Amino acid sequence: MSDTYGIGGTEVKSDANEAIQEIPQNRTLLVEKLTQDPAIKPVIQGGLQTVEEVFEHYQPEVEVDFEDSEGTSSKETLRFNNLGDFGAKGITRQSDYLKGLDTEKDQYVKVVKQLKTNKILKTALADPEAKQALLDSIRALLTEIEENK
Repeated sequence: MSDTYGIGGTEVKSDANEAIQEIPQNRTLLVEKLTQDPAIKPVIQGGLQTVEEVFEHYQPEVEVDFEDSEGTSSKETLRFNNLGDFGAKGITRQSDYLKGLDTEKDQYVKVVKQLKTNKILKTALADPEAKQALLDSIRALLTEIEENK
């Protein structure tokens, strides 16, 4: 019989009938406080059978401060109703600030795609005179937009 050991401060021989499984080496366990305020009095809550029931009972939420490129800060409360709310899409769906950043990112991706695939634009950027004319046109458009705000 081979000796296998569990986690602990002292040597603990594993029992073949243990109900708790070790976390595989290629996994990470993340534990995080999901509410701003600590519980007044810790309570053991029994009877919760599913993850959905746990979310429904505890209704975890967190208040987050976002700061834009100009230094303006805004607070938003993120609520977690299921495990999907922890992913990038779940968090972005709840935040107006993050939705704006996501839209901005999409616009930049479109510009990069144009720069990579637009043959006429590539040719213009390769020619120094055409490139300067294009930059002058863009600067003129930006000036016009700023003046008309």
